[in-house]
Amino acid sequence: MSVITLTSDYGLVDHRVASIKGKILSWSHDVKVVDISHSIMAYNLLQTAYIVRNAYKFFPEGSIHIISVDSFYHKSRRNIITKIDGHYFISADNGITSLIFFDIKPEAVYEITLNNRFDDKVTFPSTDIFVPAAMHIYNGGLPEVIGRKIKSVKEISFPRAVYNENEKMIVGEVMYIDNFGNVISNISRKFFDKYASLSGGFTVKFRNIVLTKVLDQYTDVVLDWNREPEFHGKSSVIFNDADLLEIAIYKGSLHNGASSLFGLSTGEKIYVEFE
Repeated sequence: MSVITLTSDYGLVDHRVASIKGKILSWSHDVKVVDISHSIMAYNLLQTAYIVRNAYKFFPEGSIHIISVDSFYHKSRRNIITKIDGHYFISADNGITSLIFFDIKPEAVYEITLNNRFDDKVTFPSTDIFVPAAMHIYNGGLPEVIGRKIKSVKEISFPRAVYNENEKMIVGEVMYIDNFGNVISNISRKFFDKYASLSGGFTVKFRNIVLTKVLDQYTDVVLDWNREPEFHGKSSVIFNDADLLEIAIYKGSLHNGASSLFGLSTGEKIYVEFE
């Protein structure tokens, strides 16, 4: 059976998330609804893409993912269903699917024509458009019944790490900061390994900090587990579960993690220099 997931920038203080769930349950009491995150920063599509990309693949094939980020209604902006990698993604046509799937082509994209029935009566697209579309698919309906197939959607370029041949250096940037204050770059393990295998060594540089080793686990910074508290606050570089280069502080948080201690924010440069 399909699962419906919810991702939004609505937070949990207001009524909006409860409204979406209530609308779903008014269609069927048996639907399994799972929250991915409602703590997305307002309108932050890059943050949304990182979270959804690394979460959706753990759900059963055929799952339906409602993405209510930068989704407030305007009659000139389309709302779409994207079928990709065996899943359905329902969102505004704001470029979010191109960020999530910068390396995978969709099987099909449909403009939801439900909004044509409502026109200016749409007050909250998550309940007025996204939920009816999700429930149609959940109940076995075909997307083309509630939408028309389209060939192009809005695209946003995903920031890619690059290799500077003259400097023998990878130039990446901070793309995400997690709940522990860890700084995640756009430098993938595959991209790193391509040049590291031809090198005698490397250094990871950012601001005025230089690190020379990539650890396998966050806890590898602890050299003696009997003295584990002494290693709290130690910095490290790892490849995280998304296979992206990450700068971490052991037992850090948003207030005393890598982002705050090193003064790093999204968009700042991370360098890997090879010998």
